[in-house]
Amino acid sequence: MAGPFSYLDIETIPDQSEGALERAREGVSIPANYKNEETIEKYKDEKAQEAWEKTALDGFKGHVCCIVRDQTRYILRSVKEEKDLLERFFTGMKECVLVGHNIIGFDIQFLTRRALVLGVELPYEYIWPRALKPWDKSVFDTMTALGGKDWVSLDNLAKALRIRGKSGNGGAVNFMWQQGLHDEISDYCADDVRVVREIHKRFLACGW
Repeated sequence: MAGPFSYLDIETIPDQSEGALERAREGVSIPANYKNEETIEKYKDEKAQEAWEKTALDGFKGHVCCIVRDQTRYILRSVKEEKDLLERFFTGMKECVLVGHNIIGFDIQFLTRRALVLGVELPYEYIWPRALKPWDKSVFDTMTALGGKDWVSLDNLAKALRIRGKSGNGGAVNFMWQQGLHDEISDYCADDVRVVREIHKRFLACGW
């Protein structure tokens, strides 16, 4: 596979807009056998927080709080700055092969949706791909490169290849955001990029 390669990872947080928790609560799917109104309302209360946290995986609702591409970090310190962050990120893009873990299923899709929501112009398609398929040559996804439908985490793949794994857990990003630990989030994201780069080098060494 020809270069140049550019290594990418993002971190995301749940919907920070007013009323987000209540909207998440109202969107909770109720089991079909729940008929009693009091039971339904209690179930919604129990699942509201979990439903809200899951908006971090939805580019139409959540926010990107950090992007690391190679050695460059784009750090969000307020959701009001998200549009500016995306504009700076996309402006800095050049033609390359984007490399990441689950980059087709998540990172590229999430960033593209945030751009649409915030009205950010995307670069030309040969710089920033749109409707990607696993076989597209403009990206290299370390999760799908081996084929098959099994989902494998970045950390587990690194361990299987005897590569030092991740420095933390992505589930802690929302907590760090709430504590104002923006630089710590970027350090975590940058370490993911380090792992992706080392895994990709192994692929290249084996003839990919």
